[in-house]
Amino acid sequence: MSNDIISAFILGLIGGLIPGPVLAATFTEILQSGFLKSMRIILWALLIETVVALISLVILSSLNLPEYVFRIISIAGAGILLWISFSIWKVKKIDSGEKVFFSIWKIATMILANGMLWTYWITICVPRAIILQEKIFLGDYLFLSLVQVGWLLSTIAVALIFSQFRKLLSNPKVIPIIFKIFALIFIYFAVETLVKSIIFFIN
Repeated sequence: MSNDIISAFILGLIGGLIPGPVLAATFTEILQSGFLKSMRIILWALLIETVVALISLVILSSLNLPEYVFRIISIAGAGILLWISFSIWKVKKIDSGEKVFFSIWKIATMILANGMLWTYWITICVPRAIILQEKIFLGDYLFLSLVQVGWLLSTIAVALIFSQFRKLLSNPKVIPIIFKIFALIFIYFAVETLVKSIIFFIN
């Protein structure tokens, strides 16, 4: 059970570091207006992603599906994790794009239209949350909360680091190393998920 709780936090930590619309917008805002202004994007993103997580959890939980269904979904989630890790492995630079104003609606649309976000919650996080709920009371909400706390901390941390060391981190020699480490962590979670699911079906 403690491993599930720790993995929830780590999934959030790494999830906050995945190159995507939120980080791209955050880095862009830092370059345009500084770190403090970028917090608006991060906090709105947290709120919207929490809504996505809760919708995914409520829908899947209300179906009252047996545990083996979520184990199967978790296997699909492992495939998604591997796919994400391969994408991260190839990252060589962070592009900031042109100056743009990120309104609340633009942030919301950008996040809600991100199919990877929905896939990440439905196939990776929610099944693990529901499995934890079988072990402890409100374990599903605890799992999602820890993922979001991890996401918030890592997103703020990477934004702060980027704002302080953006010249160094933009170095083509440094970026690939950083994201290869992230990729390896995702591969670990993919393998762990596959092993646990295989053990479940064997037993």
